[in-house]
This record gives sequence, structure tokens and C-alpha cells, in this order.
Amino acid sequence: MQVQHLEGKTFGSVITGVDLENLDNETWDRLYGQWIDRALLIFPSVFLSSEGQDEFALRFGGLEFPRTAISNIGKGEKIHHKVTDDVVKVLRGNEGWHHDSTYMPIQAKAAVFSAEIVPSSGGATGWVDLRDAYESLDKTTQEQVGGMQAYHSYYYSQGRDGYLPNERNEDGTYNYYGFHDHDVSLRPLVKEHPVTGKKNLIIGRHAHDIIGMTREESQVFLDELNEYACQEHRMYYHDWRPGDTVVWDNRCLMHRATSYDMTEQRRMWHTRIAGDALTESALNHQPV
Repeated sequence: MQVQHLEGKTFGSVITGVDLENLDNETWDRLYGQWIDRALLIFPSVFLSSEGQDEFALRFGGLEFPRTAISNIGKGEKIHHKVTDDVVKVLRGNEGWHHDSTYMPIQAKAAVFSAEIVPSSGGATGWVDLRDAYESLDKTTQEQVGGMQAYHSYYYSQGRDGYLPNERNEDGTYNYYGFHDHDVSLRPLVKEHPVTGKKNLIIGRHAHDIIGMTREESQVFLDELNEYACQEHRMYYHDWRPGDTVVWDNRCLMHRATSYDMTEQRRMWHTRIAGDALTESALNHQPV
């Protein structure tokens, strides 16, 4: 196994020389240790099978959902590309910085993501290190955000960006993942990683309405905090090739898609790893 850290970054490593579908215990222990430390592992051209991707993900924990296509390719190879198309709205929403499932009662722990079909240009995925973002705040601001809580909602993020689905159910929900009818999740702006103990920000496009602020005050504060966190030196963008696979720690990294010509095909595969209810539950969805 060869490990090459991303140059000049506080996170991310490229891993080669491993068979992810046939890992022995020693190799797995080394991989997991690297992942806890670096939060993002990149495996070039490994071409995981569908079963292999989910089995690899299961090593990190139970699944929030199994391997699912993130794609503009629909039934009968139809290409979804119009801005009014609900599939396109979901894909375009993903272009904002976010943590997965902070809008759910339990935030996702991690994700395994792989590339099958990539466009001729564009479509990179970016990650940003929110451990470094928190650590670089001055002490006064660290104390300030350490006492703050914000709601997280997919209704809010998609609505603010103009990407709510066209058809709404009678109960106010939509037939896409994340538009649930549970109480809106409330989360602290700062969390402690359950393994490393390091603190990081939990922000992104789903966060809104900080307790004790007006909606306008909260929106300005969160926008400025997101802008501060998402500076270029904290980011890495991966230009995909078919067969590439990554796994990232959703507890301390945010990520985003980038745009591409949606008249071209793009098909990625996403396996979402469930968070531990004891450490990733929203404040108002704590386990009994």
C-alpha cells in the first residue's frame, strides 16, 4: 500500500496498491487509521463492483442507504438537462457546500463515492476541511460560535437556491430524499469529532436560523462564516476518471459538486454511511 498526502493540504491522501474488495485486517487497519487522520482517501482507477462498493462502505459502519446513482441519466438513457427538471434541481443544489444529512435526525458519518461515466470537462467534486477552518478562528470567535445552534433543512437550502421540486405532496413533503416531515434538525455550529476529539464547524447550505438571531442576522452570519471556511487553501477538487473511488469523513469535511454540460452524460455512485445515533443525532432528535 502506498500513501501520498495531498500536497500542501491538511487533509486528503491518495492510496494505491490496495484491493478494496479483498482487504486483509492489517491493510484495513492501516486504511482506517489514514482515514481518521486525513478524512479523505482517494483510490484512482479501482473500478469497484456494485457489491464491492457497499461492502467496502460497510467496513466504516451501517448504511444510511446503499449504492445509489447520482446522475443526469434517467430511465431509457434519457438525459436530464433542463433547469426546470426535478433531477437537475437536485444535482444543481449539490453544487453548494454542505455536509450530507445534517437535515436528517442523524447526520451521515461518511460516504463512498465512485465514478462510472464522466463528462468531457467539469463535474469535479470539492472538499473543504472544517477542522482547519475552526482552528484558524480567533479565540473570541471560537467561543462565540461554540455556543451557537442552527437548524438544518433541505427545504431551506433547496428553497433558497430556487431548486424545490415541481410537485408537492398534500402533507407538504416532496418525493425526494431529505424532504421528511420530522422536526427540523437543530445542531451546534461546532462539534467534537467522536474519535479524534478535534473540533470542527458544522455549517454549509442546509444551516439556517441560528437560535437567538433574526433570520436575516443568521443568514448574514452563516454566509460570512461559510465564506471564511471555504477558502481555497482549505479545498481540494478531484477531477474524476472512470473507476476512481473516494471515501470521506462527513463529520468534519464539507463537499460540493461542480457544474458541467448537462447535455453530456455523468453517472456517479454514492453509498452513504450512517452516523452513530449517540454522536450524530440532532439536538432535538437525541436517542432515548
